[in-house]
Amino acid sequence: MTRVNPVLLVILLCSGFTASAQRMLTVEEAIATALQNNYDIQLSKNDSMVAALDYSYRNMVFYPTLNATASTTWNNNNQRQTLADGSKREQNGLRSHNSSASAQLQWTLFDGLKMFATRDKATQLVDLGSLAVKQQVVNTVANVVNTYYNIVRQKQQLKAVEEQIALNEERVRLSQYKLDIGTGAKPDVLQSKVDLNAQKSMKLEQLTLIDQLKDQLNQAMNTKLGTVFEVSDSIPLNTGLGLGDIQLDIEKTNPSLLIAQKNINIAQLTLKERKAERWPTISFNSAYNYSRTNNQTVINPFSTLFNQSNGFNYGLTASIPIFNGLNARRLIRQAQLDINFQQLSFENQRSILGLSVVNAFRVYEQQKKTLALEEENILLARENVDIVFQTYKLGAATLVQLREAQNSLEDANNRLIAARYATKLSETELLRLKGEIIK
Repeated sequence: MTRVNPVLLVILLCSGFTASAQRMLTVEEAIATALQNNYDIQLSKNDSMVAALDYSYRNMVFYPTLNATASTTWNNNNQRQTLADGSKREQNGLRSHNSSASAQLQWTLFDGLKMFATRDKATQLVDLGSLAVKQQVVNTVANVVNTYYNIVRQKQQLKAVEEQIALNEERVRLSQYKLDIGTGAKPDVLQSKVDLNAQKSMKLEQLTLIDQLKDQLNQAMNTKLGTVFEVSDSIPLNTGLGLGDIQLDIEKTNPSLLIAQKNINIAQLTLKERKAERWPTISFNSAYNYSRTNNQTVINPFSTLFNQSNGFNYGLTASIPIFNGLNARRLIRQAQLDINFQQLSFENQRSILGLSVVNAFRVYEQQKKTLALEEENILLARENVDIVFQTYKLGAATLVQLREAQNSLEDANNRLIAARYATKLSETELLRLKGEIIK
């Protein structure tokens, strides 16, 4: 049985106590925090709120517009007149006061049904904003999950390094003991110390990497950099995902495909708006006008000292497009080309998604097989190290054999940890492509 260095045991216990004193952050808490604080999600929500604001006013396209104007003017003029009979009139300081006000109403009764297309387009834009938020949420959650379990992976890697440190310390102790009793060699002691120092250096690098990944997770959650927390020690895996389950109704759940389809709908409504511009626009117009003029003095005896008028008028206006440089035709063709572009984009996105799902599932299946193999390998490597250690103590094994067994254990640990994380990544990618990483 391998003997653990007492000093190392104390260090491990102290580090364990420190870790337990830190706040334990679960992956669910990390996701919830990111959904609440992440900048990218907040930006997407802001864009969606703009579309929602426009949607709340969608029916205003059917309402009339009403504008009012008012003005008042004081005049002080000098005036000269020469009449037909040759007489002349001249007056300085002619003062007057003019006031006017009006209210105009314009109500579009028919515009080729463009207002209906505009209203429906506002609805589609709201849906597009919601889908953009969902897409950002799905991507953010996937990023948080991958970063969280990358920290867990590096913690497991740190434990593997600490295990190698313990084994190397035992090697140093045994090789020094053999040298002291005359059965060992100085190179064995030196090599064991070199290997020990190399593992200690790897531990320092591993601790730095863990801190960097924690900062990445803090950034994704939009929490203060340097916030201290601890993560779980294991990576839970869902090995029951099926290709059929992922592909089933994926066009109804994948945000990218839904956005592409929504862009087609918006382009079709834009075409309706462009076609409506070829039709006449019929509007109802009405106005109330008020005007008042007050002249203190006049130069002409037939001029009025006071004049006031007010009244109401109404009528219909028809604006008939006859020729505008074929601009309407150009805009219609552009809208049709945009529909074709959006449809091709949708088909391309669907093809890419189908290939991505198949490839991701193949990786998922391969990683599960690799993981099962590495789970078996680690047991064999540990047993091998234990046997070689015992025979090395008895002098029946060389240092080279022991180092080879240790290296095999280190490689097996590395492959196992990498396989666990890779399986989690492939699982997360499948759920992200499905669009159901959160429900």
